[in-house]
Amino acid sequence: MDALDRLAEPGLDLLRRVDTLLAAGAPEGHPVWPLLRRMQVLPGEAVRGFLDLSPAPLATAGHAVRRHVRAYDEVGAALTDPVLWSGPAASRYGQARTALLRHLDEGPESLVGRLESTAGYADALADWVEGSRLSLARALADVLRSAEAVTVVAATALPGAVNQPRPTGPGAVAAAEIATRVLAVLCVAYDGAETLLRQWGPSLAESRWRAPVVERTRYDSPTRVGW
Repeated sequence: MDALDRLAEPGLDLLRRVDTLLAAGAPEGHPVWPLLRRMQVLPGEAVRGFLDLSPAPLATAGHAVRRHVRAYDEVGAALTDPVLWSGPAASRYGQARTALLRHLDEGPESLVGRLESTAGYADALADWVEGSRLSLARALADVLRSAEAVTVVAATALPGAVNQPRPTGPGAVAAAEIATRVLAVLCVAYDGAETLLRQWGPSLAESRWRAPVVERTRYDSPTRVGW
């Protein structure tokens, strides 16, 4: 359990009240409007969705992928064993073996290269989740002890207190302020996720097979058609 988990219950209770007030409206021209349009979700729902994100499965996935790298290393070692025969067939085998070794582990576009990139991307995502959860926890801690939180609770404490929309009332203004602070943190977090995808995307592309270059020997005969 991290800081965000510990703040989840009181934070979500406050944001439920914030969502209720925002549903009745927010002050015209308030900075919360661009954030709401961009996120397309109220802050309470946004935080509930983010609570499901955990760095642990991503870190575990990175470790699991790296275990496959060791298996590919073993295959590569077997392919480098010397061949105790010669002739045209041995030459063709050598060419195929060279191509396979290149495909397995030669540069970032090889299978091993792609696996290492995938593991690195999983690690980067785990770090992103951990850092984003900490930033959101700090934002929730700030709003929970703010004067705006007191105003929001007071505005939603009595039955029917928000039945009449008052987008310019104290409760609506306070709710908009809290929503702005929470949604701004989430926007930064999602910007970070998009940046990671742009950075790692090229390294996660499919590793394409590059066929071996066959060198013809004097024993080769041309293919005959129509037999």
